[in-house]
Amino acid sequence: MNGDARAATASAKRPYEDEASDSGHQASSAAAGLPNKRRPAAAPSGQQQQQLEVSRFWHEPTTIAGPASSARLNRRFYGVDCQTLARALLGKILVRRLADDTLLKCRIVETECYLGCDDQASHSYNGRRTERNEPMFMDPGTAYVYVAYGVYHCFNISSDGDGAAVLLRSAVPLQGVDLMRRLRGAKRKDAGRKLKLFELCNGPSKLCLAMNITKEALNKEFLPDSHALWLERADGEGDVPPEEIVVSRRVGIEGSGRESAAKPLRFYMRDCDCVSVRDRVAEARAAQVAAAAALPAT
Repeated sequence: MNGDARAATASAKRPYEDEASDSGHQASSAAAGLPNKRRPAAAPSGQQQQQLEVSRFWHEPTTIAGPASSARLNRRFYGVDCQTLARALLGKILVRRLADDTLLKCRIVETECYLGCDDQASHSYNGRRTERNEPMFMDPGTAYVYVAYGVYHCFNISSDGDGAAVLLRSAVPLQGVDLMRRLRGAKRKDAGRKLKLFELCNGPSKLCLAMNITKEALNKEFLPDSHALWLERADGEGDVPPEEIVVSRRVGIEGSGRESAAKPLRFYMRDCDCVSVRDRVAEARAAQVAAAAALPAT
């Protein structure tokens, strides 16, 4: 995947922390900082500044510009097991159309699996089926939006398998950045003006705030047919290669039991600082895999 593509890049599940510690379910962690790189001497324009901010998320030159066109993902994309879907969602573009036809776009960089009836951390553990978690049992590609603490929305997508779904944890903003800042800043004294680009969607509820995803509006939305929320694949892009994916434990589910908490069911794109919680040990393993994959065949 080239630089432009990457940048234009618990019985109930545990609720998420507040916005200030939106790292996952129970546990909290400081948002990852940006790498130290020089800025150009000339003062950049607003759009140039956004480009520079995005370029700092990766180890190579990038641009905020999205693809000229992209392909909407159909129902076949979602009809796979939970772990396969969680990996496949990485690098895909999440699109939100507002009532005035404004489009917000972001590139998914972190996902987390909830495997359904056999997963102690899942809302559907032991086959528990309620009005709240009904979307987890609906057709693959159905939005499951729930509210934690009565305030914070979390967005999942159902996969194949009864009660299984993938939580979208973090993303890189692509389009509508100024509006995302205002949406994130609605209850902040600074109205979101001080939020860095990487802070807009680097957590489950932050992503929902920035993309205006609410339970009232979008729960049970079928993404392949929706006019308000869907996923796209950038033209010319395939899936993120396995060596570019970090595999780690899920965040904040210690209350679901040691075995459940130890399962490596969180996936994020390597060398990206937009993720909600970094796992340096898992990243080192991923780097070794990537280095081995880069060696010439013998």
